[in-house]
Amino acid sequence: MYIASEQRYENMKYNRTGRSGLKLPAISLGWWYTFGGLDVLENGRSIARRAFDLGVTHFDLANNYGPPPGSAEETFGKLLKQDFAPYRDELVISTKAGYDMWPGPYGEWGSRKYLLASLDQSLKRMGLEYVDIFYHHRPDPETPLEETMGALDAAVRQGKALYVGVSNYSPEQTRQAAKTLRELGTPCLIHQPRYSMLDRWVEDGLLDVLEEEGIGCIVFSPLAQGQLTNRYLTGIPDGARASKTERVWLTPDTVKENLPKVIKLNEIAERRGQKLSQMALAWVLRKPQVTSALIGVSSVGQLEDNLIALNNLSFSKEELVTIEKILEV
Repeated sequence: MYIASEQRYENMKYNRTGRSGLKLPAISLGWWYTFGGLDVLENGRSIARRAFDLGVTHFDLANNYGPPPGSAEETFGKLLKQDFAPYRDELVISTKAGYDMWPGPYGEWGSRKYLLASLDQSLKRMGLEYVDIFYHHRPDPETPLEETMGALDAAVRQGKALYVGVSNYSPEQTRQAAKTLRELGTPCLIHQPRYSMLDRWVEDGLLDVLEEEGIGCIVFSPLAQGQLTNRYLTGIPDGARASKTERVWLTPDTVKENLPKVIKLNEIAERRGQKLSQMALAWVLRKPQVTSALIGVSSVGQLEDNLIALNNLSFSKEELVTIEKILEV
C-alpha cells in the first residue's frame, strides 16, 4: 500500500497560474510515453509515486497518449485506484483532445461532438468524475472557434472539468479564444506551448498575450526531445529518440545541426554546477509568464535529476547574454 511522503511539500516551488487561484508545481509530470500500454506498469508506478513524494502534484495526459492511444489514461486509472485515490484532492489532473483518436469525421479536431465525447471517454478510462484541466490540444482550421470554446465551456458547466485551456494556439488564436471564453463566463486558465532553448516561438508574441490576458503557461518539450541533455553530446546512442525513424519530430539531422550550440550550452551549465538538462529547465522557468515546465521521464533517477534544477533557477546577466549569443548563431 502506497503512503505518500509527509515531506512532499517541503521543497517544491509552486507558481500561480496566470490570474487564477490555481497553483502548479514548477515542474510537472507528462504521461506521454513511459505510461502507455507498451510500457512496464511498475516503472510508471515508481515514477508517479516518487514524483508525488517530491511535490509534483500535476499529472498531464491526453486522450491519445500511449502508445497505443488511450493507454496512458488507462494506466493512470489503475494507479489512481491502487495508489492515489486518497490523494485525489491534492492532485491536478489534466487531459486534452484535438488529435486523431478514433476513425471517421468525429474523431479529431475541435467540434463540440468530438471534444465532449472524448472527455467522456477520458473520464471513463481514468476512473474520474472530473478532470482539473481540459485542453483543446490544437487549433482547428475549419470548426468555428465559438463552437470549440463553447464545448470547453460546456465541460465546465457539466462538472466534468474545473478549468479549461488551449495548446499549440498562435498568439492571435489565443487572444480570440480567451475573449470567447471570457464572454461565455469560463476563463481560459492556461496555454500549453512547446518551448525550449532550441524552439523559442512563444517569445514572438505569445508570452505577451498570456500576460495581458492573465493566462498561465505550462511548456512542453523544454529539453527539446532530449537534445538539451548529455545524451547526444558524443553522438546518437542506440535506442535514443533520434535513432527511431518512426518518431519524425526528432531526426539525426536535427541533432547534428544543433550539436555545436548544445556543446557550448553544456559548458555554461558545467560552470553553473548544473547538468545541461537542469539549466535548460531553469532557463524556460526564468520567464515570469511560465508557470510550469512539463517533463517526460523514463526512470525515477531521471525524474530526480530533473527536479534538482529547482535548486538553481537564477541566471546572471552575463550568463543570459552568453546564452543568447550561442542561440542566435
